[in-house]
Amino acid sequence: MRIQITNGRVVDPANNVDRNTDVFVADGLIAGVGKAPAGFNAEASIDAAGCIVCPGLVDLAARLREPGFEYRATLESEMAAAAAGGITSLACPPDTDPPLDEPGLVEMLTHRARLPDFAHVYPVGALTVGLAGQRLTEMAELAEAGCVAFGQANTVILDTQVLLRAMQYAATFGFPVWLSAQDPYLARSGVAHDGEVAARLGLTGIPVVAETIALATILHLAQETGARLHVARISSAAGVEMIRAARAAGIKVSCDVAAHHLHLCENDIGFFNPHARLDPPLRALSDRDALRAGLADGTVDALCSDHTPVDDDGKQAPFGEAEAGATGLELLLPLTLKWAHEMKLPLVKALARVTSDPARVLGLAAGTLGVGRAADICIFDPEARVRITRERLKSQGKNTPFLGQELAGEVRYTLIDGHPAHTPPL
Repeated sequence: MRIQITNGRVVDPANNVDRNTDVFVADGLIAGVGKAPAGFNAEASIDAAGCIVCPGLVDLAARLREPGFEYRATLESEMAAAAAGGITSLACPPDTDPPLDEPGLVEMLTHRARLPDFAHVYPVGALTVGLAGQRLTEMAELAEAGCVAFGQANTVILDTQVLLRAMQYAATFGFPVWLSAQDPYLARSGVAHDGEVAARLGLTGIPVVAETIALATILHLAQETGARLHVARISSAAGVEMIRAARAAGIKVSCDVAAHHLHLCENDIGFFNPHARLDPPLRALSDRDALRAGLADGTVDALCSDHTPVDDDGKQAPFGEAEAGATGLELLLPLTLKWAHEMKLPLVKALARVTSDPARVLGLAAGTLGVGRAADICIFDPEARVRITRERLKSQGKNTPFLGQELAGEVRYTLIDGHPAHTPPL
């Protein structure tokens, strides 16, 4: 299908483009930007007046809940949420049930995701069998099945010799290793940041040192093995500084931050709001500000949704018993725009953190409007304000601390391989 997108402001961070021009799509690819290719005749047009035309968003952490947790969400519901959020490519962690530790499971997931309205799905394979931290998976076979990296989701390998061997194996074949940084003993029974709010509410705290000790271990092992390390969902100022120092020392490390951690802190727990029960926990205001600054200066590579749909039974419980996680696919764009506005950042720089930069972390030729690349496109109105309600969210998970808030940035169209996956309602 040949589509001409007219009258929009095209923002393409990968190619340093920010100007009012047209985009031309043919056969699922970007056929031209600014100038129509020879012989181009549009079969359909999209008027993007007043809107931003940018590459489809790339999300580094989106739990689709299949297989195993269909009572929390289905592939269909979460893919609808991704399209509504302008997300056209996403990585899913391996903590499904069973975990993504067998090629057949990976192939089943990627096969189910091959529909025109569905975002491109890039599974992160389990680093150890069953995520148990004891035996390494057959990473080469999992990579052939479609895994782009290997990790443990939110679980930790306690045996550092196993972790060393895993990194050595991954480094040998050039496989990226994705790890979260949280010492399970220091975080044991913790449900909130170890600070004034947790103390006042009588909640068991998780100290920042739980992150920094775990981070020190994996950074040292990455330096020893030469593995490409990605630290998922950094949460503290100290963690940001350690990533900055590791890069200066030549360690091959990248990291991301969850969108809710850019805007919320421990104070937003309020009066035991279970929607603010997150993993890692919301930390101090100074940590939040350091994360915002680290993302702006590039120390933190990418912004992710950390999409974790939870059913009502999992959230409608006392804070300490509520399941951790927040839905985020439909909030990634407006929260990115809110951060950019408050930090006074150019739009092209802010959108890079959710398009070309996460695509680079994944090693994908995505997050760009370059001619010849897949026509994965997000068209959004940056001024339209949207109230976040349960009814509006397409995700089966309605769990977000932003419920009831009004945010700027509404996705009008999402194109995946040139196919309209999300369009305005009639």
